[in-house]
Amino acid sequence: MIKPLSLALLVGGVILLIYGASASDSTASGISRFFTGNPTDKTMWLVIGGAIASIVGLVGLLRGTKAS
Repeated sequence: MIKPLSLALLVGGVILLIYGASASDSTASGISRFFTGNPTDKTMWLVIGGAIASIVGLVGLLRGTKAS
């Protein structure tokens, strides 16, 4: 049960990272970066969420399960 969930988190995290990268190149993010020096909140949440989900999924896959 842990392996499929970990794989889903890893794949979902990578997808969020891709969306975050494309959102950082958007016009709204460019305008926000020009005035505030930071990208939009949406971009930040996509990248942060994608990174966390990817790390949790990868750790879950690498950790494995013990046979009792």
